[in-house]
Amino acid sequence: MQLVLKAWFIFQKDLKQEFKTRYSINAILLFAIVTLVTVSFSIGTFAASAEIKSSLLWIILFFAAMSGLAHIFVREEEKHTADTLKLVAQPMSIFLGKFLFNFILLIVLEIITLPLFFAVMNFSVEGVTVLLSVLLIGSIGLSAGATMIAAIIAKASAKGALFTVLSFPILLPVLIAGISGTKIAVYESTFKAAGAELQMLFAYAVVVITAALLLFDFVWKE
Repeated sequence: MQLVLKAWFIFQKDLKQEFKTRYSINAILLFAIVTLVTVSFSIGTFAASAEIKSSLLWIILFFAAMSGLAHIFVREEEKHTADTLKLVAQPMSIFLGKFLFNFILLIVLEIITLPLFFAVMNFSVEGVTVLLSVLLIGSIGLSAGATMIAAIIAKASAKGALFTVLSFPILLPVLIAGISGTKIAVYESTFKAAGAELQMLFAYAVVVITAALLLFDFVWKE
């Protein structure tokens, strides 16, 4: 219970800091909107097929997330608060608090970006609940993996480039299953049709979160 309580306090701390600076939310939203507008002008709203639009949705979400999710640990290093955080909270609490913040940040990105994508790209799906389930479970895996990688590269000099390079191969299963699940949601409205993709996303999220909880102590202290 104390572990969860400290994780909640860390989440609240990061949330308050984000409201003051608005660095992460501005970065991911601006990147997503600019990319969306650029893509819509370059390929047109009616020229691309539903399969291509499904891929573009996840590509926009992935690279928008890469522009802001790493800041959760970079901020601790820049403000020299990482050592203090190590003294007041266990590594597991720190990971859970940071993971929750990144997950909420990603959900906010999707809430704003998804309606814009539907409108600008003339995108429609039959299975709305299937699409939302794919996005929700995919966001859990994406946030967990990105949080772990952000902790690894926090002390590196080239944080931005290194974060994306390391994240892509690790988060590739989320992109593959997410794109496939979105394509299915375009034509199917039943969860059975996207069962394999949802299971893959759920299994990935469980494995990554479990591995992160086991390894984060070593990553954070080193």
